[in-house]
This record gives sequence, structure tokens and C-alpha cells, in this order.
Amino acid sequence: MLPQQPGNNNPNFQMNPVDPSSRRILDFSVAALALVATSPILIGASAAIYCSMGAPILFRQKRPGLHGVPFHIIKFRTMRAPKPGEDMIQSDGRRLSAVGRFLRATSIDELPTLWNVLQGDMSLVGPRPLLMQYLDRYTPTQARRHEVKPGVTGWAQVNGRNAVSWEEKFELDVWYVDHRSLRLDLEILVRTVWKVVARDGIAHAGTATTTEFMGTVAVDA
Repeated sequence: MLPQQPGNNNPNFQMNPVDPSSRRILDFSVAALALVATSPILIGASAAIYCSMGAPILFRQKRPGLHGVPFHIIKFRTMRAPKPGEDMIQSDGRRLSAVGRFLRATSIDELPTLWNVLQGDMSLVGPRPLLMQYLDRYTPTQARRHEVKPGVTGWAQVNGRNAVSWEEKFELDVWYVDHRSLRLDLEILVRTVWKVVARDGIAHAGTATTTEFMGTVAVDA
């Protein structure tokens, strides 16, 4: 069952959207301050990755952004590269290093994505940017998650993260698209801090992170 959404019991409930320029100023300011504040953590994580796995320290991957336009997301590397013939998603658990496990459990691996926010490819809050190959697997309703910029955190992340099904995540993402506001974004940011501290919903049951999304029709079949 999906969590209770704010204002669901009030038919007249309405959230006021934030002006895009104001949102951009907020995103840039908070991301810049966060990068400065977490610089000791960034340096320590970089050193730990280099000592345990070598170069490269950062992981870059093409992801769909606003309206599905691709950009390169930047994160800390937490896995070794796949061996020849090794499936990238199915081998997640085997390729995840001890340092990588800690970085994911504490969400430190996500800190470099603040640079994506500075560049304007991402927002602080929005649907998480997934894989390019998922674009053709969405239903028309699920594809609406790309009507806003992807976020470092989002409504789905504070309501289950990787512990809920893909369909539930996308339903939460689309709900956010229709109801986003500064008030909701602030609520999500505060709840994200708690989720990170509690290390809640980091992985889907039985996987290192989550299962591959094969499409809603394929799942139902």
C-alpha cells in the first residue's frame, strides 16, 4: 500500500508551484553550500576508493534528464567493473566492494551528484534519474516522471526507496510531478536526512540495490 499523501483527505488541497527561476537559485545555493560543507567527507571517500579499488574514483553514466534528454550523472564508484560476459545489473552484489557498501549505506556515494545540480542537469528534489534503456519500458503515465528535472532525492525515496516495487515508485514520482511545491520539497529534504541516518530502504529484498525494471506489462505477465 502506498503511503498517505499530504492533503489526501482534503478535496480542496492544492500545492502552489515554485517559480522555475526561484527553484534554480535554491538548488544552486544549497548544492554549493553542501559541497563546501561536505568537502572533508568527499576527500576522505575519494582516498578510501582509490586505496581499495584504484582509479577511477568517480562513476559517470548517461541517464535521462528533463524530457528524457540524456546527461551524465556523477557518483562515487562503489563497484569494480564487470568482467567479460558478466551482466552489469545481475552481478551488482558480487562487484560491490566493502568501501562501496559503506558509501551506499550512508548515501555518501550520492554526494557528487550535487555537481549535477550546480550544472543544472538535476534538482535537489525530483524523480531519481534511472537507466536510459528504461525509457522505452515506461507506460505513458510512468513516463510523466520526466516532466520535471530528476532529483538527488525524491518523494519515492522518502517513501520506501528501493524497498518498494517499481510501479509504486513511479506512482509516487508522478504524484510528485503533479503536486510539487517548495513546502513539499522542504519536507522531502528533511525526511531524506532521517532516511539516511536510519539507512532505511537502501536495497530491494535479495539484491544489492534493486531489480532491473523490465516494464509494467512484462511484470504483470
